[in-house]
This record gives sequence, C-alpha cells and structure tokens, in this order.
Amino acid sequence: MRVIGVMSGNQAMHKILALVLCLVSQSCLASSFEKELVKAALERTTKDVTYDGSYYSISYPNGDVPPNIGVCTDVVIRTYRALEVDLQVLVHQDMSNSFDEYPSKRIWGLDKTDRNIDHRRVPNLQVFFSRYGDSLPISNKAKDYLPGDIVTWMLAGNLPHIGIVSDKNSRATGNPLIVHNIGSGPSLDDMLFAYKITGHFRYVPLKFKNITRESP
Repeated sequence: MRVIGVMSGNQAMHKILALVLCLVSQSCLASSFEKELVKAALERTTKDVTYDGSYYSISYPNGDVPPNIGVCTDVVIRTYRALEVDLQVLVHQDMSNSFDEYPSKRIWGLDKTDRNIDHRRVPNLQVFFSRYGDSLPISNKAKDYLPGDIVTWMLAGNLPHIGIVSDKNSRATGNPLIVHNIGSGPSLDDMLFAYKITGHFRYVPLKFKNITRESP
C-alpha cells in the first residue's frame, strides 16, 4: 500500500509540475511577444514617414499605404505586421461578422465594411482590441502601463489618437515613453498623460498565447 501511495503522490506531483510548466510557458510566450512587439514599435521610429491620412485603395491581405506616409494607426498596424499579425484582415473579418459592434455607421455613416480604411481608424481598433484583447483600467499611474500595451487618447478637436507603450522611461518624469505618430512621423515621446486617455488595451494574438478564446 505504501508503494501505491508513493506512486500516486509522484503522479500528482508530475501533474502539478506539468501544469506549472504549461502556465509558465504561456506567460513566457506572451512576454516574449510583447518584447518583440516593443522592438518592432521602436524600429518604426527610425523610419522617415510623412503624416498623411489620405484615403488609399490598398491590396488585401497585407495591404498598406505607401511606406513613406502614414498616421497614428499605421504605426500600430505596421508594428503588428512586423510580427506577421495582419490587423487589416483581423479587423475586416470581425467587422464583416459583427458590423453593428463597430462605430462605422454612427461616426461615418457607413453601412458596410471597407477593408481599405476600417483598420486605420482608431475607434475601430478600440473595438477590436476590446473584443479580442484585454481592456485594462485607465489610471494616472505610470506603473499600470506596461511595455506593449496599446493606449488611445482624445486630442484637441475630438481627434482620436493611438500609440504603443515602450520599455523605455522618461528620465524627467519616469513615465513610459510612447511610440506614436502625432504629426511629425513615428517618434518616441513622454506623452502618456499629455491628453485624455480613452482606452488601455493589451492585445496578444491567439497564436502567441496558445489559448483558445471563446467568442465574445
């Protein structure tokens, strides 16, 4: 009986260790993704991009406006695409299935999707990230904003804005620096609390989490 008891104990311990390793591996996988996401975001700041929000007809999938132009959303789109995550496709597919969940009709008077522009609009990205990522609390504490997080703001004139939290901090304030394009091309700035924050998200795609997500 003692032998059986020892074997059962070992089996239980093995199951516990397997579970711990599984959880740790998933956490490390997500952490690795976020590091790569930040790396890709910082790479965007080395590009010479003129701020231009003109409408373009682009290819699908992996469509993009000319590389020398872009807006704030293009920083996010190109950052994720560097990791082979195509927000153009993901947003278009979700909007095709759940159009009423998105603000296209309310804001722009649209009654159907447009894969040329839908993913390049901040309000649409906010909905997508809230549906398929984590919607995190908005706070005035810098420590709550981790590298790889997505933040949205409302600028003067009711202009929505979006950026990515980096792993670098301001020497002056200690705030995490943000990769964004607010008009002068992709840059790294201490602007987290410069405008009203309207959203705080963490989006790790499924293939990097190895977790099956239930439908929203």
